[in-house]
Amino acid sequence: MSRSAQINETTSISEPPSVCHFLDSLGIDPAEIEVLAIETGWQKEPPKKITPTRLIAALCQESVDGTPSYNDLASALDHSSKKLPSKQAVGERMNGPCLELITHLLQRAIEKRVTSEASQDHRNLFSAFDRVLVQDSTIIKLPSWLFEEFSGVSNAHSKVCNARIQATYDLKHMCFVAFSIDPYCKNDSSSAPELELRKNDLVLRDRGYLSMAEIRRHIEVGADFINRHKTGTVYLDVETGEPLDLLKILRKKGRIDREVILADKPGTRVRLVAAPVDRAIGDERRRKAKKETKGHDPSRAVLDLMDWTIYTTSLPERVDFKQLLAIYGLRWRIEVIFKAWKSHMNFQVIHRVSALELRICLTASLVTITLGTGHLYRLCHAKILEHTGRDLSLLKFSKYLAKDLKNVEEISQWLVTGADQGAHVCQALVKYCCYDKRKRLNYHEKRRRIPTP
Repeated sequence: MSRSAQINETTSISEPPSVCHFLDSLGIDPAEIEVLAIETGWQKEPPKKITPTRLIAALCQESVDGTPSYNDLASALDHSSKKLPSKQAVGERMNGPCLELITHLLQRAIEKRVTSEASQDHRNLFSAFDRVLVQDSTIIKLPSWLFEEFSGVSNAHSKVCNARIQATYDLKHMCFVAFSIDPYCKNDSSSAPELELRKNDLVLRDRGYLSMAEIRRHIEVGADFINRHKTGTVYLDVETGEPLDLLKILRKKGRIDREVILADKPGTRVRLVAAPVDRAIGDERRRKAKKETKGHDPSRAVLDLMDWTIYTTSLPERVDFKQLLAIYGLRWRIEVIFKAWKSHMNFQVIHRVSALELRICLTASLVTITLGTGHLYRLCHAKILEHTGRDLSLLKFSKYLAKDLKNVEEISQWLVTGADQGAHVCQALVKYCCYDKRKRLNYHEKRRRIPTP
């Protein structure tokens, strides 16, 4: 049978409204899934019981409660088809082409949302950049039988298996732009070069991603960055080429804002900015550093430098230290996102699955996250802010969706039909998912208060 004939015959299969409505509410085109299934080799002939649309819908729905078993997926498929598929049949479909299919789908979802609605907030620094990217990773504890695939930490007495999920989030457009599921041994430094940089990006990453090569890569592409100072980094004087005694300069002048040369072969120039912090903050940093080094205390000079917040950046001098501090502080947003994942996506619930099956299920979770708490959150936040002047909490919204996936369909329908302020779903989002009124600024308030340089 020709490829076009397969597509025509497959898409003619009548999918139940519940499946199509769920996929539509997530922004997934069922016909696109059918095409991808054939292109990846997952589907070689018209299926009888397990269609790709039903399997993807089941994976996305069941992933909210953790890594589903074959029996869980078969039951979900039966709910939509009433054809009693067996768990053995499901197991046969959880193969390499299935991973390729859902990985393609995740990328399509990311690309579709990145090129869709842009942020309407053009009043602050964000308007100066095409994207404001935050990259970070989170660790997921896995069963020991997956150690060979994902690695972890082991000694003579115990073995702990972990996976590392890398995520890149665009703060400006409030959407994800990249994911990867990696072994624990692949650290942030190894993943740093894989981030796609574009001209006019602003990138905020922690010290684990910092390297001379990465700084040069940003400059060559035309992307801006704000980095925290990393212990051991040597800065050279622009005029003499001699190493700077950073601690001595800060003790004498109190703060610094100057161009310096990095100790790399090209002699890359960056802006070095530092200002003092409260004594209590410095003491807390020192306590944390000593705890993390597990008895191997950092040097006295390293500990003393913790009385200052130190950045290297490519941004011009008109962006002062206070602005740099506020902008870099927005990086914490991705930590809130990770907290929402771990609180409401049940990553810790893992059945006896293979490494391949785990990757399929984790990728399905990322599809749900991208289209649910990514796309839907952005649209709902804009509408709620327009109607009420209040900001939607990402944590509360994620919990609201995870409690009942019917909320996804209801919210999607509300958005499609015009997002009426008087609708019950709008009132529920305001009542249960908005930030409480308080003196402390929420994330969106902080973002809106950063002025354009």
